[in-house]
Amino acid sequence: MPGRHWAVANLRVCDDTRAGTEFYPTTTTEITVSSMVTPQGIVHYEAYGRGRPVILLHGWINSWGVWEEFMIHLAESAPYKIYALDFWGFGESAKTMRGQAPPFKVMAYAQMVDQFMEALGIMTAPVFGHSMGGTVALTLALDFPERVSRITVVGSPINGTSLNVFLKMMGVDWIARVAWRMPMLVETFIRIILMRDPPRVKNMVLRDVQRTSIESFFRSIGDLHHTDLEPRLGHLKVPVLGVYGEHDVIVDPREARRLAESARFSRIQMMPTSGHFPMLDDSARFNETLRHYLEH
Repeated sequence: MPGRHWAVANLRVCDDTRAGTEFYPTTTTEITVSSMVTPQGIVHYEAYGRGRPVILLHGWINSWGVWEEFMIHLAESAPYKIYALDFWGFGESAKTMRGQAPPFKVMAYAQMVDQFMEALGIMTAPVFGHSMGGTVALTLALDFPERVSRITVVGSPINGTSLNVFLKMMGVDWIARVAWRMPMLVETFIRIILMRDPPRVKNMVLRDVQRTSIESFFRSIGDLHHTDLEPRLGHLKVPVLGVYGEHDVIVDPREARRLAESARFSRIQMMPTSGHFPMLDDSARFNETLRHYLEH
């Protein structure tokens, strides 16, 4: 695209047969793995399916993989092309750019998604976000309203004070740097807050935290802690679905009420058997809820 400061590269196509794994059914799937170069660094993303675009955003110390099962379900049940991004500082996206760390903040991540959509020629699309990713999706809809046709937030903080106290502590520079130098301490912290989650959730987060930089680790959660979207949500002009696990110990599930009372076009789906990862805790109900929301 002439005059733009980013480029898109298709890196490879993976033919993944993951029969019998905890994320995939017994089938052969093909996911396109690509990257986009921005002034702040490379943005890694994966795409699946053909049809109308849907964009998926992950949460803190996660990556695109948290959406993997949902991507396949949606693409194989309806004509959608699903894009799942890694935020700067997480997954396979850039940790630094010319020696400088990107701004690991909610507003900067919303700008990143806007750049991504511009580069791929996606004028508008549904944007779904998990945890911090949902806060980014709401910010994108407020700052770039033409980009978003509808939103789903999954276990997302509207006000950062709703975060678990351990997450708030990790947003403090010196605490995070001490913890980062002691990997066993970080692992213990993760295992404590995910105590009630199944092993695959713990393993996923422990894997993803190893691909996180120290700067993105504490700066993103620190910024999220001090984010409050409640005063702005009345300006949203698109539908919003809030999905919250009733047993979430990472983000207070009462954020569902805050969303319902602040956004005019909101609806809420509580997940009675889920924690912070309803897409994994109760995938059948979660997948059907989001697919129905897209189509009605």
